[in-house]
Amino acid sequence: MVQDVTMTAERVLVRPAAEADDPALLALDSAAWDSSSGFPSFRAALRGSFFTERAGPQSYLVAELGGDVVGYVKLQDKYQFAEGAGVLEVAGLAVSPTARGKGIGSTLLDAVATEAKQRGARKISLYVFETNTSAQRLYERHGYVVEGRRIAEFVIDGAPRTDLSLAKYL
Repeated sequence: MVQDVTMTAERVLVRPAAEADDPALLALDSAAWDSSSGFPSFRAALRGSFFTERAGPQSYLVAELGGDVVGYVKLQDKYQFAEGAGVLEVAGLAVSPTARGKGIGSTLLDAVATEAKQRGARKISLYVFETNTSAQRLYERHGYVVEGRRIAEFVIDGAPRTDLSLAKYL
């Protein structure tokens, strides 16, 4: 799936990730996440390669602006059994700090919805920290609703973090 979107004077291109994107995605991931929005221990594990055995390029869409990779979204089946078929999960979305406020996140979420419909999905789910209010607003603008709270699910920097479960029904 390739989606070309014109944003002001620059063009945003959303396309499937490729192995060659690994260095750019690793750098973007390092710059985009902090302890208020992600898991420091997970990010530390990504020192040599962005892609893993469980999540190769086929799991990602990337956004390019001016030829540079400025964002990504990881979209995967949420469940690996028949009863959960049709539920996809956004298991990560990041935008470079230098590209924020340019509609990259919205463009990626639009691409996710298109891809999910093409795959016959009935629901897209995701998790976001309760403290990540800017991401929550983005998801809500795209039709995601809060389905639940996982109170004090994680401890990051010595403090308990509540995780919100959001979903969009297609």
